[in-house]
Amino acid sequence: MHYVLISFILLLSGCVSIPEGIEPVKNFQVERYLGTWYEIARLDHSFERGMQQVTAEYSLRDDGGIKVINRGFKQAQQQWAQAEGKAYFVQDPHTGYLKVSFFGPFYGAYIIFDLDENYQYSLITSTNKSYLWILARTPHIDAAQQQRLLKRITELGFASEQLIFVEHPERLSHSIKN
Repeated sequence: MHYVLISFILLLSGCVSIPEGIEPVKNFQVERYLGTWYEIARLDHSFERGMQQVTAEYSLRDDGGIKVINRGFKQAQQQWAQAEGKAYFVQDPHTGYLKVSFFGPFYGAYIIFDLDENYQYSLITSTNKSYLWILARTPHIDAAQQQRLLKRITELGFASEQLIFVEHPERLSHSIKN
């Protein structure tokens, strides 16, 4: 029984590990990160499959954590889906390394490894490089910025050729902000 418990603890702690070659941003300011972020692109995974117009809304929780509301439009069902989660800093509040949970006591890593000084663009990964999100404060980014971000993720070993670019129709993206 003791080995089962140790294995379970190691499994759970592995869910918030940092992939090799990835460094969370330092001098992170959570107040500047709060608010709405638009998903520009992502690597495919089951919990967002088929979704477009994806946004993430971050706000402070009373317990010192961060409330996370992810929202996206499921194209096949022609309906909106929303998931609420919570995030907490793994090391300290000035390092962009958090653990996030949408399912009870189970946490996954949320690692901000690139963030511009104006908090307009960010690159996020999780426990391994099969997870990647490009986020921005606006539903669309300019071509030069997109190329810079794609170059960065390619250099770090992410499968940039497999990115799914998220659609944000202009008329709908304004209504998402509310």
